[in-house]
Amino acid sequence: MKEIMIVMNPAAAGGRSGRSWPERAARLRAAGVDFDVALTDRRGHATEIARGAVREGRRVVVAAGGDGTINEVANGFFEGTEPVGGRTCLGVLPMGTGGDFRRSFGFPTDPEAAAAMLKRGRCRPIDVGRVRCTTAAGLPVSRAFVNIADAGIGAEVVERVERSGRLAGGEATFLMASVATGLRWRNKAMRAIVDGREHALVAQQVVVANCRYYGGGMLIAPGARPDDGRLDVIFIGDLTVLEAARAVRQFRRGTHLERGGAKIWRVLAEEIQLSAPETVRLDVDGELPGQLPAKFDVLPHALDLVVP
Repeated sequence: MKEIMIVMNPAAAGGRSGRSWPERAARLRAAGVDFDVALTDRRGHATEIARGAVREGRRVVVAAGGDGTINEVANGFFEGTEPVGGRTCLGVLPMGTGGDFRRSFGFPTDPEAAAAMLKRGRCRPIDVGRVRCTTAAGLPVSRAFVNIADAGIGAEVVERVERSGRLAGGEATFLMASVATGLRWRNKAMRAIVDGREHALVAQQVVVANCRYYGGGMLIAPGARPDDGRLDVIFIGDLTVLEAARAVRQFRRGTHLERGGAKIWRVLAEEIQLSAPETVRLDVDGELPGQLPAKFDVLPHALDLVVP
């Protein structure tokens, strides 16, 4: 058994990851990384593989793919939303459409640089977000997330990206989907309870952030720290279509909290509950697990991450 297990999603980036994998694998091995690899073939498969690898006591389990693959592999470190245990670290080899988690840490995409990082094996403890929600059929769902979850327009953007086949690059794909979705979106009435304090609002979305980027490079939570034991909650209120179009540029630059006015604000929280009188879906690290009502909280330093 090798110390490193790579969980690779061949469908990431519209199948381009699978086609490029043989060359990447050869370059990793040529750079001195000895590893086992398992290819995923269905949704949720990466979680099953990763959980087995953690239980085997592998030193590092690497997610090779986009943000959705990273989320699935990270969930393999947990049973439900409780840590499996052990001393295995999560590694990241970015290959998919969504590359938002990697932006917060500067993970290399070059195989030789990635090999050096994996061989060095420097691990950093990070927080993990936890969400409990329901499916459209009313069934309970629990998910861990390492990057960002949001309720509102974000889930509709993700669904449009999925339907597009992700033919363009990551940033272009998400930008086109954001514009198209924004033209038809109607803001939703929501109720938020943040560390016991209740707020009623009409919102485009509520973002619950462990890290800083989402939506193909939007710096939505510029002050987020993945190891501070708290979640950054960004409320994006009742924006008009014109205000929302202007805000997209601010989101990309991370200036919306300075220039967004009274309709965009931030709080830090350990727990947040969200509900709505109509259907509002959730985006969790680029996946679509369910809808409101939902409860979010944070597991401080629950995961060790291999960092550059």
